[in-house]
Amino acid sequence: MISTNLITDSSLAGIAEKVKNNQRISDDECLTLFEKASPGFVGSLANEVRFRLNGNKVFFNRNFHIEPTNVCVFSCNFCSYSRLYAKKEDGWELSIEQMLHMVKKYDGQPITEVHIVGGVHPKMNLQFFADLLKAIKSHRPELHIKAFTAVEYDYMFRKAKMSVEEGLKFLIEAGLDSIPGGGAEIFDPEVRKQICADKVDTDGWLAIHEAAHNLGLHSNATILYGHIEKYEHRIDHMRRLRELQDRTNGFNTFIPLKFRNQDNDMSYVPESSVVEDMKMYAIARIYLDNFPHLKAYWPMLGRQNAQLSLSFGVDDIDGTIDDTTRIYSMAGAEEQNPSMTTEELVALIKQVNREPVERDTLYNEIRNFNDQPDLSVTTS
Repeated sequence: MISTNLITDSSLAGIAEKVKNNQRISDDECLTLFEKASPGFVGSLANEVRFRLNGNKVFFNRNFHIEPTNVCVFSCNFCSYSRLYAKKEDGWELSIEQMLHMVKKYDGQPITEVHIVGGVHPKMNLQFFADLLKAIKSHRPELHIKAFTAVEYDYMFRKAKMSVEEGLKFLIEAGLDSIPGGGAEIFDPEVRKQICADKVDTDGWLAIHEAAHNLGLHSNATILYGHIEKYEHRIDHMRRLRELQDRTNGFNTFIPLKFRNQDNDMSYVPESSVVEDMKMYAIARIYLDNFPHLKAYWPMLGRQNAQLSLSFGVDDIDGTIDDTTRIYSMAGAEEQNPSMTTEELVALIKQVNREPVERDTLYNEIRNFNDQPDLSVTTS
């Protein structure tokens, strides 16, 4: 922890004192951190919060992704992944049988989660996805299904002429266990209009997650940063999430997602630097005092930068993934073939003297590797 006696800026000293005393910082103080604080300063404060919440534990899980389709009715300017439905020749559309085959590939392996997200395909409706969930649960009942972004829910519920609550209950009965945080992008309406004007708006995204929390589902939250937004927009985004978490306590983790500029309509926007990335993680950890976890999605950042983020308030680096996602690799992410074995994840965490803990989706601890002998690194 930085000694407040060594801080010459009184505003930063006051923020440091509040963090030390476990007090919530304001939006104005958050802006001060973005504008005035050094990476080392915010990193130190963020680690104070991280240690208070989770000690030296760094969490990961054994998971894989299913991406049913990259064909999408929406045209987000930042997206390098989707193919418009009208121009779907180079897209993919998986059947339930094909997706169930992907699940069966992990039979006999200690996978705990399948993460299902994709484009918004007009022919993949609510019943289609309910049948998919039922098929997965019938084959492997204990597998946790974390599925569909608020963007996908909004479209499928409206098309089915169901309310959000009705649609979520329908999918819960089919096997839905929790919700990922995608589709949040940036909540400011003017910025959102410029980068993703045609999909679910801010109020819709928040309402879907609030309804899920009220039905007993946990969810994650994200932000897409480092494009045309300003610091004020990042703070506004986090404030809305903090307020919802105050009401429901339903969010598991916050995941800052770095904008990648390859092969999309915003390729002219330069990407943020690693220094800016680390400040974003640290300030998010400080500001979102009611979020129990902060995740760095290692396929997007790359292994080394994900490891670096552990010094900036991060306590989760996602999971093994097994090269089952293309969303960020298609946008130019550091990891073009994202897959790490459990041994590699454990080694990466131990290298920075943190405590590797395998978790399930809801952060129940499965295995603590801290007292285990170092495992040999494999490339499988």
